[in-house]
Amino acid sequence: MIKRNMTTVGEFILLGLTNKQDLQILLFIVFLICYIVSLFGNILIIWISSINPRLNTPMYFFLRNLSFLDIWYTSSIIPNMLKNFLSVKKSISFIACFTQMFIHLSLGGAECYLLLTMAYDRYVAICSPLLYTKIMHPVRCIKLAILSWAGGLTNSIFQIVYTLQLPFCGPNVINHFICEEPILLDLACRDTSLNKTLIFICAIPVAVVPFFIILVTYIYIISSIMKISTSGGRRKAFSTCASHVIVVNLFYGTIFSMYLRPGATHVANQDKMATLFYSVITPMLNPLIYTLRNKDVKEALKETTRKKNVL
Repeated sequence: MIKRNMTTVGEFILLGLTNKQDLQILLFIVFLICYIVSLFGNILIIWISSINPRLNTPMYFFLRNLSFLDIWYTSSIIPNMLKNFLSVKKSISFIACFTQMFIHLSLGGAECYLLLTMAYDRYVAICSPLLYTKIMHPVRCIKLAILSWAGGLTNSIFQIVYTLQLPFCGPNVINHFICEEPILLDLACRDTSLNKTLIFICAIPVAVVPFFIILVTYIYIISSIMKISTSGGRRKAFSTCASHVIVVNLFYGTIFSMYLRPGATHVANQDKMATLFYSVITPMLNPLIYTLRNKDVKEALKETTRKKNVL
């Protein structure tokens, strides 16, 4: 093993999405628009589902949690990206780097569990409709949301503690636009095989198990829907699940490509695209998916607009 200067790294240099200077302003504008759309869309979901009685259901309670999570998810990443697009030295302090990674891991894990909880909600609604209000009562919904947030937080604390034990003494250049754990481990001055194994192991309860439970849940959901006698009833049942299915595919597909590959197979540009998709693009698309494909949300928006026009 090559010995490095054991001076502790005080900051990291983020190479960003590209080193082409002529693209920096264009990327700044594109991601500023993405950030504004993401904030506006998620705040709109929280607002409209909070003030409209027809959306006062467990499904929209979990959707508000997801939107709140996505606001902080993008806010932990995009502002620093925007700053770096306009900066000559694209640096981030050691503390800020690990803080960003902590938030990123916490919210990513929480989203995995929230998507699982939302799948469970749809399962109860379609497979046991007569027991829905009894099973998904407000206290249980709050407990499920708390468990989702706590699961993401626990995973993040566990991984951050082990990563902070590594010595970082140079180089300090990260070929990425955020401080993401699999990439950061390559800069440690010690063998990180154990840490990389831990990432893979942690991904199983946080991402793999929830994803497969969601798959099994939807097998039961589809089976129940197919037993509905009328085509209109089947369409209505499918429509309540369609948005969630799209979001699950978008989020988990890119999460798996980042955290369930052996470390040696990581390719910088592929990693950047995967992270960009699940941490920036998906949170921006979630409100659009849920509003454009959801009849209840569209009706609530129209109703709220009509009331404002009358006033």
